[in-house]
Amino acid sequence: MNQLKLKFSSIEAPQSFDEVTTLIYSLISTTKLAVLQTYFGDSKLWGSLRLVRDIWIAYFLYNKITDIFTIIWGYGLIGSIKRLWRAINASIFSFVMTLPPIKRKVDKELEATIEKIETSLMQNDDKLLQFPKLPEEGISKESIVEELDKLQHLKHSDWNNGRVSGAVYHGGEELLDLQSEAYHKYAVANQLHPDVFPGVRKMEAEIVSMVLDIFNAPETGCGSTTSGGTESLLLTGLAAREYGKKNKGIIKPEVIAPVTVHAGIDKACSYFGMTLHKVDLDPETYQVDISKVKRLINKNTVLLVGSAPNYPHGIIDNIEELSKLALKYNIPLHVDACLGSFIVSFLERSKVHGDRPIPKFDFRLPGVTSISCDTHKYGFAPKGSSIIMYRNSKLRECQYYISSSWTGGMYGSPTLAGSRPGALMVGCWATLVKFGKDGYEESCRRIVDATMQLKSTLKTEETLSKYLEIIGDPIASVIAFKVKESEATNINIYELGDLLNSKGWHFAALQNPAGLHFALTRLTIPVVPELIEDLISSTKEAVQKRVSNNTVTSDTAAMYGVAGSVQTSGVADRLIVGFLDTLYKV
Repeated sequence: MNQLKLKFSSIEAPQSFDEVTTLIYSLISTTKLAVLQTYFGDSKLWGSLRLVRDIWIAYFLYNKITDIFTIIWGYGLIGSIKRLWRAINASIFSFVMTLPPIKRKVDKELEATIEKIETSLMQNDDKLLQFPKLPEEGISKESIVEELDKLQHLKHSDWNNGRVSGAVYHGGEELLDLQSEAYHKYAVANQLHPDVFPGVRKMEAEIVSMVLDIFNAPETGCGSTTSGGTESLLLTGLAAREYGKKNKGIIKPEVIAPVTVHAGIDKACSYFGMTLHKVDLDPETYQVDISKVKRLINKNTVLLVGSAPNYPHGIIDNIEELSKLALKYNIPLHVDACLGSFIVSFLERSKVHGDRPIPKFDFRLPGVTSISCDTHKYGFAPKGSSIIMYRNSKLRECQYYISSSWTGGMYGSPTLAGSRPGALMVGCWATLVKFGKDGYEESCRRIVDATMQLKSTLKTEETLSKYLEIIGDPIASVIAFKVKESEATNINIYELGDLLNSKGWHFAALQNPAGLHFALTRLTIPVVPELIEDLISSTKEAVQKRVSNNTVTSDTAAMYGVAGSVQTSGVADRLIVGFLDTLYKV
């Protein structure tokens, strides 16, 4: 290397084009000679090993530097430092939680909380039959029916009277009778065997075609049925990963989505080994911040995601701008319309908002490559039915699983499941053709009208407008609200939620920001005046509660306080595990 320095130092400045050319060749020759002397001067074998080592180190450093630059560019310097600081904090407090004195105290508190969860969920009665083991002899049909009736009357949220946010999407008793008859006729049907149940295959194909139509799919549009919104989102992620691998050679796939995106996208990224970048919202509109999405796009991005609307706030993201980004960078764009389903797809047709323009979010936007829609929500189909739609069959093919060498024969599955209950799809088909476009238009109009009535009251009623503010500008069936910053010391949103719960209402609790939301359904329409009345009185009670006792006593507030703290986030995870474990205790 010293020889190389000497050679470079002896070079004189070129005076003509020929001298420049000569100089370049001289530099190349000198560099080649230096490399050969450095790596192969002693031994060709050791030289080769050293060269491979240095190339690997250079490649490793290049990738690391690229990753760091991508993060800093995507999140900004301050945002990247905050992410690093949160990660360091989480690691430190995770270690602190393992220290014996602290661990014993935390375990004790967790056990007490999980006991409360078990008491709440594990309802039982001395009059109920118990089956921790399969009975030696089967019991009679009459006894089974009697037991089913008893189990229906265990204490539960009052969904029958529309007092629960979402959860139950009831299409009426007449429809329920039709669905029950459809299920009875096809109870043994399995979508895995289309040759055995050709009628089910026909109905499933027509379901997909009907839903593609209301989302304005092109002629190349296609899709499949799934068991629900989460499976639809899992398949979206899987298809995007495989499409990126096959067509762009991407082996480190990344997904970009709003912080409000459904947890099914988190699950897809976790299951399929993809990095998820969550983008902040525009503080004015509560839509995903498009400029931040753009900064995070890189060579590994396999999917952009937007919601129509999102679950937390009921806000439709700016899908038109996301579509432009998707086209510019040639990246698939998924629209999660699982919650919106047969509401957002009929907003224009129903004229529920008069002449107000409805934002586009479907296949009319050329960048949209896939959409998920839950037929079992505002489509009122039996629970366990959803649709994943694609702009073309090449994308759908990427969600398939195919095995042509299995000893049991050639195997192919269009979705995550193998056997699938055909009776549910028959019930879905019967529901769609029973309602028709006119029925769904009327349903959309009535539900959204009721939602806008609640929205208007939150904005204009004296007590509600003083303490609460609506999050964003929802135009569909979900309303979310939070405490105004100026009133944060006078009312706690989670205490308000608990007070509403004590009156029989079930609002969903939100975090970041802390809030409550309610998804209105057909069952809610007749009780909206009662909902408003209880919301006003509960707000007054929550304010009075803080005046008389400045300490937050709400279990929900305590729970979300734990979940929202970096120092205790691991504890919140353990609480969720305890909840899930309880589901299977007898």
